[in-house]
Amino acid sequence: MKKYDYIILGTGPAAYQLIKLLATQHKSILAIESGLFGGTCPNVGCEPKIYLDGAVQAALLSKQLEGHGIEQAATMNWSQLMREKKERFASWANETRKNISKVCDVISGSAHFIDWQTIEANRHYFQGNKIIIATGRRPHELSIPGAKFVHDSSDVLSLNKLPEHVTFIGGGYVAMELATFLAAAGSQVTILVRGDRVLRHFYQKYSRELVVRMKQRGIQFEFETEPTRITQLSDKYVVELNQDGPIVTDYVVNASGRMPNIEKLDLSAAQIDYSTRGIDVDRHLQTNVKNIYAIGDVTSQDVPNLTPVAEFQAQYLFNSLEKGLTQPINYPSIGTGVFAFPQLAQAGINPDSVLEDGDNFEIREYELSQSSLYAGQKEKGLLTVVYDKANYIVGVSEISMSAVNDINYFVPIIGLRINKNEWHRNVLPIYPALADKIEGILR
Repeated sequence: MKKYDYIILGTGPAAYQLIKLLATQHKSILAIESGLFGGTCPNVGCEPKIYLDGAVQAALLSKQLEGHGIEQAATMNWSQLMREKKERFASWANETRKNISKVCDVISGSAHFIDWQTIEANRHYFQGNKIIIATGRRPHELSIPGAKFVHDSSDVLSLNKLPEHVTFIGGGYVAMELATFLAAAGSQVTILVRGDRVLRHFYQKYSRELVVRMKQRGIQFEFETEPTRITQLSDKYVVELNQDGPIVTDYVVNASGRMPNIEKLDLSAAQIDYSTRGIDVDRHLQTNVKNIYAIGDVTSQDVPNLTPVAEFQAQYLFNSLEKGLTQPINYPSIGTGVFAFPQLAQAGINPDSVLEDGDNFEIREYELSQSSLYAGQKEKGLLTVVYDKANYIVGVSEISMSAVNDINYFVPIIGLRINKNEWHRNVLPIYPALADKIEGILR
């Protein structure tokens, strides 16, 4: 039985970052991957998504400006765009495996616990002084008749032929972004939302506004609606609903959420605590078993499941295990965005959480479209800023064509608690741009 300093389950952003760091300490490492090396983000997630988003944003913005200085809007060639996307990303998994193989042992296959320090993979046993679980998440599985007919986000991001009509199940990141992409390319899109709102973790005023604007582009929303059965009818699919009549569609996408990859790990063999939300860890990212840790999306922590968060956890764990750091993890200001059209983005405190707390917080809204900076955009941009009692910015939310980049200006302002005098003394940003206008928003 071969023994290692570290056994790492998974090779996604959290694991990949940790492997690179541990390799600098000349530790013996075994990495075990049951799927694509590199995980979701670089293969079938944020990287290919943002590649497609570039074309989508250009096409939709040109359509918005048609008749306002643009004579003819751009049209998307989905098949060509997908071919180029595949050429760019097809080799990433193999390249990631090669990179990892240079610094540690690698196994392709499923792994599961035998006990608190022993792992079995491909009928071989391995022991680790420390074991790190970083197996990530996968799409939530539907439990309705005909679930075998649905596709997930990975399928959409490799879809060669554009369907005429697409039905999404869910109202989160995946549904809102991919629906935007497919509708921009020419598909008719329907989104089924179980509750009465989309993007529950975002400022709801702007989430509702995003729905309005997507509807204006022909995307249909059915709220408080769930599929009860999916059947095949020739080359189409019939989605039966809990209310109203069925939907006949060409393609069904399950975007109902993601679940932790833990079922095959046999966590109970190592007596590791977990729930349907993921693996439980303390503020040192340690499970209830002293030599076993978990990082990335597989944990049950109440933090956004984002690649930068996963990499931050990897850096923290490295410093804790190898550099003697004893303080618990302290998350910085985290920005997050939805790459729809327009974009939604936010950082810090969500205005919804302090709407009734006027004694400790003040909320102000700024209409960005009043600025000449946004004259070339025909949809209104809105920014909401949350101030604390000391007049520091503690939260921002925005809906606009450039919300993601705009909010990134505010992440360091929130994290570093910068006031107007400090900004004026230390910063001269590019003019004209939103950063130039931040001084007027700072107190």
